[in-house]
Amino acid sequence: MRTSRPDRALALILGLMVAEPVAAQETSLPIDRPSEAEIEAAEPTIAVLRALDKITARITELEIPVGGKQGFGTLTIDVQYCRSRPPIEPPESFAYLTIHDRPAGQTEEVKVFEGWMLASSPALNGLEHPVYDVWVIACKAAAPESDTGSR
Repeated sequence: MRTSRPDRALALILGLMVAEPVAAQETSLPIDRPSEAEIEAAEPTIAVLRALDKITARITELEIPVGGKQGFGTLTIDVQYCRSRPPIEPPESFAYLTIHDRPAGQTEEVKVFEGWMLASSPALNGLEHPVYDVWVIACKAAAPESDTGSR
């Protein structure tokens, strides 16, 4: 059975129309760092990170408040933004981190990572370091400050 040219053209157009929505479904995080307004508007949160020392096989869970820094080995981890999706959406936590390293014998820190990390895909955009691995576990709300004054 032989198909006519209009049938081939119609099949080609339908094939392209079906393939187009797939490309539109891609999701991504903003490439740039969060703006100051986004950081100030965010609720106070704490980034829960897990860090691995590959030499000693020591795993440490770090809780760093947004805007705070914490050291792990020769690394300094700066959490600039952390957010979890609301419960009605598929679970996901993501954080914008800057990580500096101060190798032994050097006085200046070297930036080894800056960008978004996703809890569900740690290898998607991870820290590439010969001694340490760092990945995001979750973002949690900071505990409200209690009033400890006397009445």
